[in-house]
Amino acid sequence: MFDPQTLKYDANGILPVIAQCAKNGEVLMLAWMNSDAVVQTLETRKVTYWSRSRKEFWIKGETSGHTQALVDLRYDCDQDCLLAIVLQEGPACHTNRRSCFHTSVIMGQPRVLSKPIL
Repeated sequence: MFDPQTLKYDANGILPVIAQCAKNGEVLMLAWMNSDAVVQTLETRKVTYWSRSRKEFWIKGETSGHTQALVDLRYDCDQDCLLAIVLQEGPACHTNRRSCFHTSVIMGQPRVLSKPIL
């Protein structure tokens, strides 16, 4: 059985988590988890993050309805970053876009690539 304590957390006891769409591989967002959030995510299959600003658990979609159902959770070769493969319901970004990564900075000119979902 997997032990979340084997992951390498930073000095604040958290590590980054990249959420990726299970259907098309799109990178949706980056957030943070502590070991308790990892455990809760694995137990409930509802992706649960750690809010650095509020210092509390944050179940994705609990207030917005834009949920993330866990399909798989993977760690990288250094065990200091997670990849959550999810079924995303609605937009992942708080700006109502599908992905938080909607601005390109190629050629030094930021360009917004997507509009909010209405």
